[in-house]
Amino acid sequence: MEYRSGLTRRHALQGVFGVAGALIPASAASAAYPPAPLLRQRLTLPSGLAIGEVDSTSAILWARASGAGKMLATLTELDRDGVPMTGRFAHKRVVRGRWNTMQAATADSDFTAKLWLSALKPGTEYRVELQFEDEAGQLSELETGSFGTPERFAFPGRRRPQSFVWSGDSTGQGWGINPELGGMRGYQAMLDAEPDFFIHSGDSIYADNPIQAEVAEPDGRLWRNLVTEEVSKVAETLAEFRGRHRYNQLDHNLRALYAKVPVLAQWDDHETHNNWYPGQILDDDRYTERRVDVLAARARQAWQENVPIGDASLAWRPGGFSPQRIYRKLSRGPALDVFALDMRTFKSPNTDGKEPYETQIFGPEQTDWLIREVSSSRATWKVICNDLPLGLVVPDGKNQESLSNGDHGKPLGKELELARVLQAFKRNKVRNVVWLTADVHYTAAHHYAPERAAFTDFDPFWEFVSGPISAGTFGPNVLDGTFGPKAVFVKTAEYPNQSPRQGDAHFFGEVKFDANDVLTVNLRDINGTTLFTQELQPALR
Repeated sequence: MEYRSGLTRRHALQGVFGVAGALIPASAASAAYPPAPLLRQRLTLPSGLAIGEVDSTSAILWARASGAGKMLATLTELDRDGVPMTGRFAHKRVVRGRWNTMQAATADSDFTAKLWLSALKPGTEYRVELQFEDEAGQLSELETGSFGTPERFAFPGRRRPQSFVWSGDSTGQGWGINPELGGMRGYQAMLDAEPDFFIHSGDSIYADNPIQAEVAEPDGRLWRNLVTEEVSKVAETLAEFRGRHRYNQLDHNLRALYAKVPVLAQWDDHETHNNWYPGQILDDDRYTERRVDVLAARARQAWQENVPIGDASLAWRPGGFSPQRIYRKLSRGPALDVFALDMRTFKSPNTDGKEPYETQIFGPEQTDWLIREVSSSRATWKVICNDLPLGLVVPDGKNQESLSNGDHGKPLGKELELARVLQAFKRNKVRNVVWLTADVHYTAAHHYAPERAAFTDFDPFWEFVSGPISAGTFGPNVLDGTFGPKAVFVKTAEYPNQSPRQGDAHFFGEVKFDANDVLTVNLRDINGTTLFTQELQPALR
């Protein structure tokens, strides 16, 4: 693994530490006896490690082993300079996984495993040393990472500042890992921002976009991809979906970010197929399996195996993940609650969106959960991660993939669900709500206000859009006037499907909180340039 970040409180770790393999001495026995058996080959961690779902007292570790083994993690508390504590303040803890759980890598999980860390200290930096132990008790090579837990409580003015980044859309439109250009360097750009965590807004893979060895760019240059067998065609089998995730994990920038910056992962459409919805039968000649429900089940299994998110074996975790539910809440201390949505699993078919009755984008259960959890949140800021934009029109042929339908009048179809959510937030006097998304492959800042809207029973709010991090470029999309959006800032590429080569048309967003809970949003390109900044003062409830 490669790490290029400078020395900071978060990034003072010294890369990846290796563990020397055991040596077998030559046998002293005579030649009449057979030679002593060689020690079995040690397990490796070919996809690095990832950390996720970090709140004040818990986290999830993820890794893939090269064979069967159970996870073993050593946690060391660090001081604010990233140095292990010594003396009476030193604290080191070993957490061992168990066989027959997701804490062990087996062929059934594509040799991925997860380990839940509990009883962590709030407001504390940790170094992680992660290994696997095989069935013979031999330890694998070692990978290291780091993360910090947020404070559980602190008064405004005394709170420790925190920040996070978000983006989406990786290896889309045939733009894969280009070693000549340093791989997916957008991930390194986000690491260089030194965030406390990363929200992946979906389209973490493009299962429906094959990746070829070479792609001609409009100016005549050749984009040269690293390729594997699994990315050479559309993904249909479980092995092919798994191979898509393994491909992205070959990128050293991605592995470096995930080892040092906890991720909160969402999924969208391209983990399965462009613009899919439950029950759809694909009209796509590239596929032999056209039942999208079959494809989505395989895609979801592969996605869930490859992100540090809870699952059935971690269901005992307080507030934990349900196998049937991707949407969830992450508490990041008194300043911030994050609500990660799932706008794919419960989605009604793509139509013109102008039904006079409510159709689904969240589904009834998720809608009720979102209203309840956001309304009861005591955090200053409520950040909602919507994997589809709210007011942008995203066509799907003659129909609409998006929540919005292009009709600027009263809410119809899927818009009625959003209207119900916004109306409930106003009724419950919810303050300081910000929505974040990617999906449309450009960056923008949208302000929604009732005085500009056809539907007026809501409080003003902001939605920020940023992506792609490493895919083709598109946009801008048309805004639907139903909820009164205004495009305060928009930045797109020079032409559609521009490669990530230049970096000035590939984007991520950064959110910072100061000690007084002032929120600052920076929209940035992957060259590190800040393109737009919006500061938001917290309102009292």
